[in-house]
Amino acid sequence: MAALPGVRTAPMSLPAFFFDRVSAEIRQQMDDVLALADQLSRQRLTADAQACVLGVAEAAAGVRRTLDSALDLKAVTADGLVLKPAPLRLRELMDALQDRWSARARQCEVTLLVSYAGEPEATVLADRERLLQVFDGFLAEAVAGSARAAVEASLKVSVLAGAARLEGCVRGARSPAPPQSDEAVRVRAVADRLGLGVALDVMLARRIVAGLDGLVRDQSGPGAAQTTTFELTLPVAADTPATPVAEPGRSAHILIVDDNATNRVVAQALCEMFNCTTETAEDGFQAVEAARSARFDLILMDIRMPGMDGVTATREIRALPGRAGVTPIIALTANADPDEARGYLQAGMLSVIEKPMKAEHLRAALTLALEAGDARAA
Repeated sequence: MAALPGVRTAPMSLPAFFFDRVSAEIRQQMDDVLALADQLSRQRLTADAQACVLGVAEAAAGVRRTLDSALDLKAVTADGLVLKPAPLRLRELMDALQDRWSARARQCEVTLLVSYAGEPEATVLADRERLLQVFDGFLAEAVAGSARAAVEASLKVSVLAGAARLEGCVRGARSPAPPQSDEAVRVRAVADRLGLGVALDVMLARRIVAGLDGLVRDQSGPGAAQTTTFELTLPVAADTPATPVAEPGRSAHILIVDDNATNRVVAQALCEMFNCTTETAEDGFQAVEAARSARFDLILMDIRMPGMDGVTATREIRALPGRAGVTPIIALTANADPDEARGYLQAGMLSVIEKPMKAEHLRAALTLALEAGDARAA
C-alpha cells in the first residue's frame, strides 16, 4: 500500500519481517506433516510402521504447539491481550477441556479428572479459546510433572448480580523447584525441568489471567500435592451460545486448484472427512479447462500460482456459459488481508479460506457453496 503524501511511515524491521515469515512457513510445514501422517495412518501398515507414523505426528504436533504458544505470547506481550468474547456455556468448556487433554494425559500415564461445580446452564461472555489456554498452561505443567499419578482440573462457578465468579483449579504433583516470585526465573525453572513448550504455556496462562484482571495462586499441599488456582469475574451473557455450523447436507464433488502438491494432498484429506470426491488442478489454466465440464459443486482456488493466478482463473470461469460459469469458487490464501479479500469477492469468488485450511473452515465453505448451488437450481 502506498504511503500517504506528507506522512512518514515506520518500516517493519528486517528481523521482525523474517521472524514472521519463518514462523508462518514452519506452521504451514507442520500442518502439512500432520495431514500427511493422518493419511498414512489410514493405510495398511505394519505395527512398526504405524508406530513410526504416530511418532512423526506427535513430534509435528509438539512443534506446532510450541510455535503457536511462542507467537501468541509474543503478541500478548507486545500488543496486550486481544479477546474475542462470545456467549460461552461454562459446563461445555470443561467438557471441551476433557476432550482436549484425555489422549495427552494417557500418553503421559496420567489419570485426568475434570469436574464442574455450579449452575448447569451458566453462560458468560468470554473468549473460549483464551480460557482453554489458561487451563492448558497449568495442565501442561501438572501433567508433565505427574507421571503415573493423578491430575485434577476443576471449575467452580458462582453467579450473582449479572456477573459470574470463576475459580479454576489444577492439582498435580509438586514441582521440585522452589517457588519463585520473579516470572523470568520461574519460567526458566519450568523450562529446565519440563521443557520449553510447557514453560511457554505456563507463562501464557499467567499473562491471560493477568490481562483479565484475575488472580493466580500456587499452593503446596500435603505429600507431593501442588495446586494452582485462578480467579476471574466475567459478565453473564444475555444470549445463548451460537449453534455450531451444521454438517453439509450432502456430499460434493470438488475441484482443488493449487500448485503445491502437499497442499493438494492436505485439501483432499480434509474433503474426504466430509465424504466428498475430488479432482485436482495445478494452475489456473488447468482449472479453467476442468471447470468447462460443469461437473463440480465447488472449486477451491489457490490465489498465487505461476502462469495463471487464481483471480484470473476465476474471471475466466465466470465468463463460461451455462452452469460452469456459476460454479461456487472459494479462495485459498495465506494472506487474508481485508482489502485483498474484497478483490477476490469482486472477481466472482464466494468467500475466502485462510491457509492452513482447517476442517471447520471447509465445513462452513461446503455449507455455503451447497446452499448457493441449491438456490440457483430452485
